[in-house]
Amino acid sequence: MFSKKFDHEFVNKLLKQKEGKSLDFKLKITSKEKIAKTISALANLEGGFILIGTSDQGKIIGIDPEEEMYMISAANEEFCIPKASISLHEVKIDDEDLEKEEKSVLIVEVNPTQGPVIYVNHKIGKPKAYRREKDKTLAI
Repeated sequence: MFSKKFDHEFVNKLLKQKEGKSLDFKLKITSKEKIAKTISALANLEGGFILIGTSDQGKIIGIDPEEEMYMISAANEEFCIPKASISLHEVKIDDEDLEKEEKSVLIVEVNPTQGPVIYVNHKIGKPKAYRREKDKTLAI
């Protein structure tokens, strides 16, 4: 398996794509339960990427990487059954428009599950598994 280089060039390649069954853009994580659904959906198909710190139109907004890493890790720990195989990659981007102000984005690499389906344990109701269909996260 080749290793990916998670850098500005890789972020730009992701931004040129449309959201779909293996790619989701997020400004920031506001709900651990909601992002757990996206993690489940990606893991239950062929895996993919969540790019945090960007708008749906592909504009880099930037994030606090420690806060977003915490939210992703906590979502996987608290809500995914079993936990998904993920890796987190912070990428610093120089913003030419703002006198070289540096912004961070977070790439969440979600690997496809090699075993059982990944469920999300909801605060209310039974655990559900999810899948991606185009740019939507849907219950299985």
